Amino acid sequence: MSTPSMDSFFRTLNLKMEPQLQSHMKNVYSCVALSTLSAAFGAFIHIFTGILSGGFLSAIGSFGCMMALMSTRDDGKNTTTRLGLLLGFAFLSGLGLGPLLEAVISVDPAIIPTAFFATCLIFTCFSLASVFGDQRRFIYLGGTLMSLLSVLMIGGILNIFMGSYILFKAQIYIGLLVMCAFIVYDTQVIMEKRRMGEKDYIWHSICLFIDLIQVFRYLLVILTDKESNKKKK
Repeated sequence: MSTPSMDSFFRTLNLKMEPQLQSHMKNVYSCVALSTLSAAFGAFIHIFTGILSGGFLSAIGSFGCMMALMSTRDDGKNTTTRLGLLLGFAFLSGLGLGPLLEAVISVDPAIIPTAFFATCLIFTCFSLASVFGDQRRFIYLGGTLMSLLSVLMIGGILNIFMGSYILFKAQIYIGLLVMCAFIVYDTQVIMEKRRMGEKDYIWHSICLFIDLIQVFRYLLVILTDKESNKKKK
């Protein structure tokens, strides 16, 4: 038996999202979930087997899968092929996380599940904020967010030579906030594109998967840095 709060939730959801959009977002999030499992398998392969390892080649491979998916237009008959490319991209992305995960394990293995569950919570909260908020409020943030990403990238390159811990801390915390904002932005863009007739849920899911994995990456670095500082004291 549903509670009044759950009934209110679904009534509000029905007001915010028409049936076609609800079905589309369900497909998008299903693909994100499958991609997350594929990425986890890739990370497992790197850490626990010697079959494959993350590095430059996995990065090139993931980029190649994404480009292949982008160039393979959805015609209604190639869904299996395109889903395979998505999962291949996710697998290689997870494989690429392997070296970072190894470094985290050397500090404290418990950081990984903590970061994962925190990532899921953040992703869920910001997705719901996007769905139930002003439907077009955050769409105009795209330029600002891309500018912030460019600044973070330039700062990261400069910090290779400067070696500033303060700049490093600023980068990881600002980067986490930017990626959280991207979850809201990308969700609203996907919803708006579907309302305009675009039904490619596989390509739409890759944007949210990238946001998810970047949030996870930032949380891993932040939690590992905190744990390392504790052990030094």
